[in-house]
Amino acid sequence: MTAYQHKEMKIFTGNANASFAEDVCRNIGVRLGNSFITSFSDGEVSVSLHETVRGADVFLIQTTSMPINDHLMELLIMIDACKRASAGRITAVMPYLCYSRQDRKAKSRDPISAKLVANLLEAAGADRVLTMDLHAAQIQGFFDIPVDNLLGSLLFVEYYQHKFGGRTDDIMVVSPDIGSVSRARTFAMKMGLDLAIVDKRREKANQAEVVNIIGSVEGKRIILFDDMVDTAGSLCAAVDALVNTGGASEVYACASHGLLSGEAISRIEASPIKELVVTDTVPYPKDKPRSDKIHYLTAAPLFAEAIGRIYEEVSISTLFR
Repeated sequence: MTAYQHKEMKIFTGNANASFAEDVCRNIGVRLGNSFITSFSDGEVSVSLHETVRGADVFLIQTTSMPINDHLMELLIMIDACKRASAGRITAVMPYLCYSRQDRKAKSRDPISAKLVANLLEAAGADRVLTMDLHAAQIQGFFDIPVDNLLGSLLFVEYYQHKFGGRTDDIMVVSPDIGSVSRARTFAMKMGLDLAIVDKRREKANQAEVVNIIGSVEGKRIILFDDMVDTAGSLCAAVDALVNTGGASEVYACASHGLLSGEAISRIEASPIKELVVTDTVPYPKDKPRSDKIHYLTAAPLFAEAIGRIYEEVSISTLFR
């Protein structure tokens, strides 16, 4: 028996995506921990754990979706509460890791916010981080604790293989920008498809200008593959270019994290995109109307499997194949 196998597993969640945490617990076959997270009248976060965590292997499930800073603070305070309650090990399960786009200095006097978040999580007392599809793989190196970065592409491969069956001769994977080429190439290889690239110039945050399409997409059904969709400006610009300039017959898109902020949903509705597939790492915006073009896949079984393997001290490398 390993050092942790005799310890009790405890799973708690914040307010960001409680239904996702419940699905994870259902897949594992354990009960979601009893906790209460609220705010004081001035906005300060208050965390109460209503059961012991002493010596337990604790998993705190909290995606850092909007409002991002509130949900990040909830997680940090939950970690601190567990640390002070003598938890045996604390794993921050962050299906979507916020500030991951700010991973380097792109110009003078830029912050590296992803490194700051890594420092905050470690300072709060996290022993491990479990996430999915970091915006940049090198963010794992910002931590001095283990970071397991799951791959959402596995979910999309299964989905599209079922959707299109064996009819793949006219299908092509497209990377929406140069920075996403590596992950799109991996996805294309798993699908057994060719790859094209949309070359774009970003003048400022959330705005992009399509410059060129590298590869012939004429008459093809396209799967645009990315790690996240925020305002959907870049996505819809790429879709327009692929259809109007490249001559693609149909465009589908998938991304692990559907942030869908700002005018994202109205842009998707107005674009020629057939379907956008995202996972439930980030919940659908509560204040936005439902779009028939947006389809959700659940990542709960994948995270449940990873949590179970971490708890049992078993390798999770099979989850990356």
